[in-house]
Amino acid sequence: MSSTTHFNEAAVVLDERDNVAVARQSLSAGTVVKGAPGATGTSDLTLLDAVEPGHRFATVSVAKGDLVRQYGEPIGTSLGIHPGARIDHGNMTDEVPIVRELPAHLDNPGPTTPSIEKQLKFDGFLRSDGRTGTRNWVLVIPTSMCASHEAQQIATISEFQHWSVEQHPNVDGVSAIPHGRGCGTPDGDNITTILRVLTAYATHPNVGGVVFLELGCEKTGQDLLRSWMRKQGLLSENEQTVGGRPARWIGIQQAGGTRNAIAQGLEAVAELLPITNESVRSPRPISELTLGVECGGSDGFSGISANPALGRASDLLIGQGGTVILSEVPEFCGAEHLLAHRARDRMVGKEVYAMVDWYRDRAARLGKDLNMNPSPGNIAGGLLNVTIKSLGAIAKGGTTPVQGTMDYGCPTPRRGLNLMQGPGYDQESVPGLVASGATAVIFTTGRGTTIGNAICPVIKLATNTAIYERMQGDLDLNTGTIIDGDETIDRVGARVFERLREISSGHAKSCAEETGHREFNIWAPDPLSL
Repeated sequence: MSSTTHFNEAAVVLDERDNVAVARQSLSAGTVVKGAPGATGTSDLTLLDAVEPGHRFATVSVAKGDLVRQYGEPIGTSLGIHPGARIDHGNMTDEVPIVRELPAHLDNPGPTTPSIEKQLKFDGFLRSDGRTGTRNWVLVIPTSMCASHEAQQIATISEFQHWSVEQHPNVDGVSAIPHGRGCGTPDGDNITTILRVLTAYATHPNVGGVVFLELGCEKTGQDLLRSWMRKQGLLSENEQTVGGRPARWIGIQQAGGTRNAIAQGLEAVAELLPITNESVRSPRPISELTLGVECGGSDGFSGISANPALGRASDLLIGQGGTVILSEVPEFCGAEHLLAHRARDRMVGKEVYAMVDWYRDRAARLGKDLNMNPSPGNIAGGLLNVTIKSLGAIAKGGTTPVQGTMDYGCPTPRRGLNLMQGPGYDQESVPGLVASGATAVIFTTGRGTTIGNAICPVIKLATNTAIYERMQGDLDLNTGTIIDGDETIDRVGARVFERLREISSGHAKSCAEETGHREFNIWAPDPLSL
């Protein structure tokens, strides 16, 4: 794919192979678009229809049955399209060729880490397991939905009664992860996934101390969780530390009910705060950062501005020896061949295809189709189908080889770019990235998305200037300057990378942190569908 080409103030063509352009502003029918690329060079083109920002119009005639192309890739099949016509489902189907071949000898060498003298630094919390965090939380973990109310109460009251920046300057606060999973799991939840995610949060580099809370009779209670942790060598003999972090255990039924359990929880947090405060930031190689990349509330500009700019930042981090996690597997659909061909070897390439096939099969069992992925907001913003969305979405992962794949919430197998199985739902996808080890998340949005995470800074990139100006309290950086023609993708990518260093070092908070967004959820599909 060639670099983005702004051919005039009205529209942009993304690749020399494209037969469509994307409107940069509202264009009315009859507008003359000057210098539009065509089959025989450039010429003026008169629009036959009105075209909204982020939507497409044909730059040449596309015969019935021919492929419509954006990013140099097929995004649909023409029903017969005239030059200047708005592209929509009246003149284009969503059908694209399925490409699944792999080179016989796929070999993409992995990234190399620069010498110590050239490695950039950030200020992080070095943990006993060798990983480095960007935050230092006391975390309250309910083992099931049945203890979620009490967990939230303990965290909320603790921040008013026991924690303050003045008393505990090295602690970011007390957070909880209430969720709707566990108990008897009558909905077919995968208990293994629940245990894995809860354990990953308890031992996350951004957590310095943890309080566990159970009702007392659920399947996913503390006995099962302790057994899981013990098998992984994470639980101390006296059960007072988990992964080297101080831990406390409370049962609601054993305590005598809600009020007593909350009181015990408050006492436990008060004990843990001074211990957690003993951890201090120190300069660490930026190679110890793990970045999760996400998009939500996407629009037609996502794949032109914010996602490729984030991709540049991803490449910069990986070039320093860092790790990036890309997920939202339904949004690989239609673009999975591009990721597979970037795999480090043929085996990983096959794993990329298997991830998409698993998700497609699971959706079919539920009577769904991945083409249903774009939301009404996505479609209104110009993302007519999942292929267009996917081609823009995978740009978040940059251009480096795919080093490996893993299940939801599992550790990354290698440094560099890794792909995690997971849904396109932000509220479940971001927690999965964090459970897999992301210590910071960068989240692109065109329509305006506000969510954060319970223990991880979530940095928001606006795809267009209009939404950034409307929601500056929720969006950290504006990448709409790329669409406006004021900045290059490389320049914005470098700016995103520096903001990542600043926020990861604790020199600033993300907007989601400032506004108190601490979302958490678990994606735990029925194991029978795995």
